[in-house]
Order: sequence, then C-alpha cells, then structure tokens
Amino acid sequence: MKTREKKELHTKDITELKKLLTDVNNSLHSLQLERQQGRLKNTRSYLIKRKELAVIQTIMREKEEQNA
Repeated sequence: MKTREKKELHTKDITELKKLLTDVNNSLHSLQLERQQGRLKNTRSYLIKRKELAVIQTIMREKEEQNA
C-alpha cells in the first residue's frame, strides 16, 4: 500500500472503512484458500493483503479514539 493510498484512507469515515475492511477480509480469505490448495502463484499477495488489513484496522482504531 502506497503512502498516497494510506492518506486517502485517513479521509474516509468509519462506515466506509468498515466496508473496505470486509472486502479486504473476504479477499484475504479467498487468497488463503488458494494458498492452501496450492493454486496461489503470487504468495506475496497474501502478505500484502494482511498488511493492508492491519493498516485499515489501525486507522479505524485511531478514528474511534478521536470520536470517543
């Protein structure tokens, strides 16, 4: 995830981030299944999605702390 994309995530509200979180989580699950079946050719994509998921969760947590 590029720095510009991270900055764009900071501009989104919590509902948009939750939707994005479920999308990334679903794609991560499908990548995990492909990896277990041996069909995943680019294994790095699994790690990239995990990091993207962590970034989204961190931004959500920061926004929830600011609103509380």
